[in-house]
Amino acid sequence: MRQFLALFLLLSAGSVSAADKPNILFIFADDQAFHTIHQQGNSEIKTPHLDELFSKGTSFTHTYNQGGWNGAVCVASRTMLNTGRYLWHALKDEESLKSEWVPSNKMWAQQLATAGYQTFFTGKWHVKADPNKVFEVARNVRGGMPNQTPAGYDRPKSRDDNAWKPWDTSFEGFWKGGKHWSEVLGDDAVDYMNMAKADERPFFMYLAFNAPHDPRQSPKEFVDMYPVDDIKVPASFAPLYPYDIGIKTLRDELLAPYPRTEYSVQVNRQEYYAIITHMDQQIGRILKSLKETGQEDNTWIFFTADHGLSCGNHGLLGKQNMYDHSVRIPFVVVGPGVEAGRHIGKRIYMQNVMPTTLELAGVTKPEHVEFESLLPLLKDGSPEVSGDVYGAYINVQRMVTVGNEKLVMYPKTGVSLLYNLKDDPEELRDLSSKDGSHATKKRLFKEFLVHQQVVGDTLDAVAAFPELADQQGPRP
Repeated sequence: MRQFLALFLLLSAGSVSAADKPNILFIFADDQAFHTIHQQGNSEIKTPHLDELFSKGTSFTHTYNQGGWNGAVCVASRTMLNTGRYLWHALKDEESLKSEWVPSNKMWAQQLATAGYQTFFTGKWHVKADPNKVFEVARNVRGGMPNQTPAGYDRPKSRDDNAWKPWDTSFEGFWKGGKHWSEVLGDDAVDYMNMAKADERPFFMYLAFNAPHDPRQSPKEFVDMYPVDDIKVPASFAPLYPYDIGIKTLRDELLAPYPRTEYSVQVNRQEYYAIITHMDQQIGRILKSLKETGQEDNTWIFFTADHGLSCGNHGLLGKQNMYDHSVRIPFVVVGPGVEAGRHIGKRIYMQNVMPTTLELAGVTKPEHVEFESLLPLLKDGSPEVSGDVYGAYINVQRMVTVGNEKLVMYPKTGVSLLYNLKDDPEELRDLSSKDGSHATKKRLFKEFLVHQQVVGDTLDAVAAFPELADQQGPRP
């Protein structure tokens, strides 16, 4: 902690020299929900290397993504991450990423390069800017997801439906090119560690796994770790989601048959856990290489994901919804003086990692960056869950969480749901029919309208929910 406090004071004083700048290792998962780390309370899953990270570092237990402007929520998440812009501002800037943002060095890696960092990238990009112009070194740049075959969808229909096998390389997907993409990323990262060691500059490594996005493929030994009948069906399991939220025919939702069965959910979760454990093995390789190259002591490690995933919760399979399993993600920080095993409950966005690293590098936060550094919270944040967050999915879903209370809204149908996350963390009980719920919804709606202004959301929520609106309140 003394090391961290000393660095924090140096940063606050703006007196960080090149020799004081730490390395920054950013490890990024795709579609990994907050509850998929063994050390964080999931007794089913095996994540020994992530467990080590969470034991050695400080975790932010309530980390979120603001949402998405199309079915590929990861595009919005990653665009916000690399530009530092809030959701709807990032959408406006998206078209100018190649023509304006990259030449003007506004992107995350470019900002660190101006501070003397060598920058490396491998894996899933899914941002409109050219990564070869954003990073000094970029390899094996992947698209949104590995290719999928028809056999990977609408399954399993029964226990006899076993044509799809996650380890069968003939389906390509993660196996396309001859080697599993997570293993290719591990190879790149190990090579980057050796390259960085030979350079006097500090490094920034952006290592973006496609895992555990579907098609959730991994070697057979990893699938065998999770006998399907041992997989728990989530408490929120439902054959169908009862509301129209604009996603029923999305690719993600077509992975399992309608109506959902407990067995189809068990199979999907089996494969989800298996590919996470396989990714965890590669993370172990990366951390081992960091240590063996002698760079561990001066490196800040950040691990998170772009968003979560339903994978059978609430009758849903994808991430295009406002439930915590889909908008909330794991987030841990390990670094010199960062307290081990500590939890901070303040609600944050995962994109806060970007300005945090800029501050570590001694970069004055640019005017266009809207997310805030986490260094003040790392210094004196509390384990108590607090704060508020906004969420959105195109024009069909909105959400605000304030304290323990969460309001979910479906503007196209006028449906609104109310949850108390402290009493009901799995969001099983809509409180809309309870006494006093309308007043609570109105209060949360007023907070939501304020968030709309901040993030550039122009949806006319007042027109969609006149019964919740205070006509004197703010309106986009």
